[in-house]
Formats: sequence, C-alpha cells, structure tokens
Amino acid sequence: MTKFRVLTASAAVLCLAASLAPTSAGAQGGEVNVYTYRETKLIQPLFDAFTKDTGIKVNIVSASSGLEQRMRAEGANSPADVLLTVDLGRLDDAVQAGVTQPIKSVVIDEIVPPQFRDPDGQWAGISMRARVIYAAKDRVKQDKITYEELADPKWRGKICIRSGQHIYNNGLFAAYVARYGEAKAEEWLKGVKANLAQKPSGGDREAARDVAAGKCDIGIGNTYYWALMINNDPEKKPWAEATKVILPTFEGGGTHVNLSGVALAKHAPNKANALKLIDWLAGEKAQQIYADSNYEYPIRAGVAVNATISGYGKLTADPMPIAKIVVNRKAAATLVDKVGFDN
Repeated sequence: MTKFRVLTASAAVLCLAASLAPTSAGAQGGEVNVYTYRETKLIQPLFDAFTKDTGIKVNIVSASSGLEQRMRAEGANSPADVLLTVDLGRLDDAVQAGVTQPIKSVVIDEIVPPQFRDPDGQWAGISMRARVIYAAKDRVKQDKITYEELADPKWRGKICIRSGQHIYNNGLFAAYVARYGEAKAEEWLKGVKANLAQKPSGGDREAARDVAAGKCDIGIGNTYYWALMINNDPEKKPWAEATKVILPTFEGGGTHVNLSGVALAKHAPNKANALKLIDWLAGEKAQQIYADSNYEYPIRAGVAVNATISGYGKLTADPMPIAKIVVNRKAAATLVDKVGFDN
C-alpha cells in the first residue's frame, strides 16, 4: 500500500494549537496565528522582524505533520490565519483538505512568478530549494549530471537516497512524471533503484554522510542541507567537506525546485493581518532573511543569493509549473511502490 497519505496531527500539536483559540481581541487587532511546518528556530527571525516592522504579534504552532487535518477538524473555529509549509506536497494537502482560501494580493501577483503560484490563488511560493546531488569530491570527476542520467548503469551501486515516498523525493519524481509520463517515469525509477548502493533510508544529511564514508559516490539532497552542514554544524561539516554540490538538470530543461510556500487559512480570524504577513514575506527584508538564515533561494528577483548557495553555480530553475507537478504526486507515489523502490 502506498504511503502517500495525509498524516494525522500529533497530540502535542493538538494541545499547542488549542492554546491559540480565537478571541475577540485577537480577531480585531495586532495578532496573526501561523501554523507552520518550519522549525520555530528557523523562522523566528522572520517573525521578529515582521513584528518590529508592523507591531503585529505572531503566534506560532509548529509541527512536522498533521496541520491540515487539525485545521479541518477545527473548522470555522480554527485560530489559524496562515499556513507556512516546507514542500509543494504540503501546499497541495492543504488545498485538498479544504482549509485554504484564495490569496488576493497585488504584491504576490507581481513578485511571485506564475509558475510558483497556484492558478486559483490557493497558495504561493515564498522561497525555493533545489533537489541536487552531493557528489564525492575524490571519486566523481564530472561537474554536470542530468536527472535522467541517474538511471544510467554507470552509477550501478553508487547512489544513496532517502525513502522514495518522502515528500522531497515525491516532488522530484512527480516532476519526472509530469515531464515524461508514467510509463517512462516507471522505467526511470527502475533504473535509479538498480543503481542504489543500499536500501533508501535516513535523510539528506545522511546521504552526504554515506558518500563521505565511501558507501556511495552520489547522494540526493536539498540545497540548504549542505549549507547548514558546512556553516552551522561542526559535527557534520566533514560530510559536506568530502562532497561537492552539483545542480542537475532535466535534459533540455532546468533544475527541479521545490517551494517553501504560504496559504491563507479558510477561516482566518485575523485575515487582514494574515494578508499583511503574506505580503511582507515576499518583501526584500524577508527574502534576504530566507536567503541568509535558511540558505534558500529567494522567490523575489533581485535579492542576493547566500554566498554558500551561489557557490554551487547559477541555478536555472526548470520552467515546469509547480501546479503541474502537484497533480502528479499520487502517480509518482504509486510508481514508487510499484517498482519496489524502498524495498
């Protein structure tokens, strides 16, 4: 059975979210309630800056899963104003759960490129991350690799990757389905599976660890994990130092990017403040914080990319609209199970 399903909220999330029950004061004034899949410590600088600029207090509920289900269960009494996600899959889950409403914002329409917005306005990207390759410096001589090439037998026994059902890989695989169709995607997944050095496991950091240990030559990971290891984690810094980041591309296309995104809650009690926050997140100050604190690519043109990230080379994002990738998520998950990718 496929693992492609929405997870239920944890008890901890339920208790924490309950503390944000809407009040008349909150609905009228200087507050906004944010449900988020981002770790609080990663986004607190953003919200502190927003409060400083606007005087609006930000209340946060952070969790790793289940927020859409929580919002649906709360219904019209939900205190949630904004949902901040870490993946296109989470954005889609929120829409499918019926807990969002259109973001009617001139700022978002002008700043966020159409390919990174929902055609119906239900969500918008705030920052980008790319799904890339961590390659062994001493064993991988080439500096360019295509996603299609990951199925080439020359990589037999040399690839490390986390579960094929993880949302980050699901996004990449869905992009492949969107580009080539299910039949070709299935053959590609079979080829990638045949090239795995070990059973898919761990996370993106562990892919770099295993490359550094010589268990594989290339690992698949998001751009920001490598930057976090090299700059913020002395224990894992050697894993990054043993690898180099290669920005793969689709043949005739660009690098697959995923989104950190935002949605406006269907029953937002502080809707005006929620829209102020959403617009502010697309502003230059917030975009620079995303770039330098979280090592993500700004969605806003003209904002400088962090030096570590720019060191990977120039990112040319694949032009495939995120909305087209989203509709192929289920097909991608089904194919992962069909080929036994995680077995």
